[in-house]
Amino acid sequence: MNSRKLLSETRRTFPATKVHCQQPSRILIVDVTSPSWTNTCSVLSEALENTLCLVCSLAGPCRVPLLSLYIVQNQQECLLPFTQVRENFARIQACISELRSLPREGCFPQGGNGVVQAVQDGLQQFKQYSRHTAAGGSTNSSVEITILTSQSSKEMVNQLEKKLKDIDLVSLRRIQVIEVLKRDFLEPEDVEQCMPAEEPSSSDIAILGMDIDVQTIEDNVISLEMLFKTWLHDYGTEREHLHLLLPAGGFSHATAPKITLMCLKCDLQERLLDPALLSGTVDGTVRAADLNSPCQMAAWPATVLYKLRVVKALKSEGVCESVLYGLPFIIKPTSCWQLDWDELEINQHSFHALCHSLLKRKWMLLAKREPQNPSPNWNIMVHSYYIIVPSDSATLLVKAVAIRELLLPSTFPPLLAEHPERVNGPIESALNSLEVEVAYNPLHLKCNLYKYLKSMLYKPLHRQQAQPRDQRPERHQPKQHQSRAKAMVAPLPMAPSPVQVCRPAAVRRDSCEHSLLPREYDEFLQ
Repeated sequence: MNSRKLLSETRRTFPATKVHCQQPSRILIVDVTSPSWTNTCSVLSEALENTLCLVCSLAGPCRVPLLSLYIVQNQQECLLPFTQVRENFARIQACISELRSLPREGCFPQGGNGVVQAVQDGLQQFKQYSRHTAAGGSTNSSVEITILTSQSSKEMVNQLEKKLKDIDLVSLRRIQVIEVLKRDFLEPEDVEQCMPAEEPSSSDIAILGMDIDVQTIEDNVISLEMLFKTWLHDYGTEREHLHLLLPAGGFSHATAPKITLMCLKCDLQERLLDPALLSGTVDGTVRAADLNSPCQMAAWPATVLYKLRVVKALKSEGVCESVLYGLPFIIKPTSCWQLDWDELEINQHSFHALCHSLLKRKWMLLAKREPQNPSPNWNIMVHSYYIIVPSDSATLLVKAVAIRELLLPSTFPPLLAEHPERVNGPIESALNSLEVEVAYNPLHLKCNLYKYLKSMLYKPLHRQQAQPRDQRPERHQPKQHQSRAKAMVAPLPMAPSPVQVCRPAAVRRDSCEHSLLPREYDEFLQ
């Protein structure tokens, strides 16, 4: 995936809106005027459905609280007004089915400003939704917009900059412009990712007050799925997640007072989802990680400031994998907007220097977690320990390491120097028959988890007779217009029934008794 930021590289101020560890709402705008929409339609629908079934199945705070979906043809159309994602998978699935049923390539001309109109309409819809739900105590005050298009991303950004100057963007955190290209049109990996964009003037930044992030990806399921999975990360920049405390005088304990510490301010990021949160219970009753537990950390939700104090350096070859446990987390230099820009810059350079030095020395770090709160027995502090592993990127990996109280006795008998040929030969032959990979790639393996989760989430919508697309009544359309009107903000209240909002997915040959799931899920539904 290639990416570049057009407005945030030189900016030294950040949006004033605070979200307080709450995920933004999402608006997805799909430009279906692409010449290759036939292929993009199927892979986009599958990737979006896969990601949202994860969102609906994960315990804990919902990572995508609200979603709205627009398509842009001759004009924009809102397929899904703002909907709470959790507990509404059937409604979302019906919307994705309708996306699959759209006419294919060659039906809609490219060009026009339908995408910009969809952005404006989506912001207005979010503003009305926020006003309507504010009385109920909702505090969701920010939104991110993702635009999928095959048009030139540079032209798209220029249109957005021109049209959004006079729009209220207080609630808008970021716009992503995703240029979806066929593999034949992508640059080779060894070519520079993107040409540097022209820097906008300071007046443009002040007017927009938010980021426009441009990315280029392939039109395949895995690339789009990874794009949508970025929604599951916590990108809150209200505070740092972790303080990594190092001796100020270096690693020689005799040359520096123990009370003098160097603090690197960092953020934690999940490397993978905790399978324990996907145990089939989708009502949120599965217990998430205990943030007060002294033996584990959690990158989600990022509501606790962890402090890891480095106590020793370890040779990389001297750490046994059997004493590491729990989920790994990625450590990065913080992007907290409340820190001064100079402090952010120094902190980042210091973090990079640490990564480089650890690699050069072939060291790992042993760190002790400082407790945030005293235990119920106030005079007893329980400490957990972690191994911090460097990599050839500007990140560190942290994993919990066993301590005396948790370790069980084990015996490790020595290997025999020689083996009888009658057993050694078959083993060697079996190993020689295996395909050898240079490295493990998790993207090459799957376990039917998506199918299982979709079957668990499946709840049929109210039965409704399907109609062909060209026979459906127009939605709230002024009489003087003959063609389909542009999408309007959904009338309040903003939570209509699925029958009112989600039209039937595709033309079905039989009755609407058919499942919204493909036939391959039947085995899970019997």
